[in-house]
Parts: sequence; structure tokens; C-alpha cells
Amino acid sequence: MIEFKNVKKIYSGALNAVALDDVSFRIEKSEFVSFVGHSGAGKSTILKLIYAEEKPTSGEVLFNGENITKITSRNMPYHRRRIGTVFQDYKLLAKKTVFENVAFALEVSGHTNKEIQENVPQILDIVGLGNKAESYPHEISGGEKQRVAIARALVHRPALIIADEPTGNLDPISAWGIIQLLLKINSLGTTVILATHDKEIVNNIKKRVITLDQGRIIRDHSKGRYAI
Repeated sequence: MIEFKNVKKIYSGALNAVALDDVSFRIEKSEFVSFVGHSGAGKSTILKLIYAEEKPTSGEVLFNGENITKITSRNMPYHRRRIGTVFQDYKLLAKKTVFENVAFALEVSGHTNKEIQENVPQILDIVGLGNKAESYPHEISGGEKQRVAIARALVHRPALIIADEPTGNLDPISAWGIIQLLLKINSLGTTVILATHDKEIVNNIKKRVITLDQGRIIRDHSKGRYAI
């Protein structure tokens, strides 16, 4: 599904910082892959390149065989709808209910009210929030807020979920609940990419781990552990 071919990313500026240096890897459909490494190792840059928020300085980034850097601005919304993104800080709309937060993702892409009424309850049930549809963000816990964010990411039925430090603001019990939900989503066929600093989570899920250090891949194990 995803392939990086000799990718280099340099952020221009006074220091010309090298974020990625000759990075190559493949991620197959339905894989669950964790990217680990110290802050500044290159994890977020990889996610931004997949989402086409950034372009590589050199090399190629492929999504289902298509060179992402050559996607036209007209087709970019279609590419991004293939990817659901989940962040550490939830990014929920405070004045909208749980249902409305998830529905909003469909509204902005032109779905009908009938489609929204059919799809949103299904997604909320998947993430375990069917009984929280009318609640507002300030009325639910941090773990539940992150479940809303995951529901919003899922509502387009994306081929890929990118989770960037999704447990960073959560207590250990809530964090593990979020990881179990991502594993459930993965078991249903969705590819999941997780970027995390959480050693315990990475060691417990026993999935593929790619370790980055100073913009280079230093380790890639199919059932890896957090080892830096």
C-alpha cells in the first residue's frame, strides 16, 4: 500500500535540517506498523509525507503504486479521504455534539443527510460511543474524546488510519483502550500506522516496529519491541 523509495527530506532554513535521510520501506495492506524514535527522529515527517502535507526533497512516496508528489491539487481531497488521521489533541469542535463532530467530516465532503444519518450511528457503535451521540466534548472523558476522533477518522471508510501519538494525553487504562480499538479496526482490514513514544504499548501489541534515529531507519522488525 505504501512505499518510500530513498526518501530524503530537508527543511530549508538557517540550519537546513535533515529530517529524513535515504529512507526506504514498504507497508502492505492491512498491516499494523508502529514508528518509534526520539523527538526529531523523523516520525512526524513520514506521516506528513504520506498525507501529502509535505513533499520529499528527493526520492518517491507511493500510495497504492501512485506517486503522491504527482497528485494534482484537484485530486488531493480524494487522496486525503483515503486516510483517516488521529492526533494527540483530539481536535474536536467544542460546540458540536459527538454525533455532530463525526457528521461534520461527511458534511464538508458533500454527503447527504440520509447518508450521514445512516453512517454516523454505525461508526459510533464501532468505537463504543453509541450512547454518547448527544453529549458534548466537555461532558466526556479524554479516552472518549479520542474515540470520537477515531470515529471521525473512520467515517469515510479509509484504507489507512494514521495515529500520531494518540495516547499522549491519556492515562494508561484509557490509552490501552484506544490501542485495542485501533487493533480492532486493523483486524477488520484497515491499515494502521501508529507513531508513539509509549514503550509499554509497543511491547504489548507485538506488531511490526520501525525504529528511527536522526532521520534514518535503524531497525525494522515484524514483531518488534521498543528498543532505542
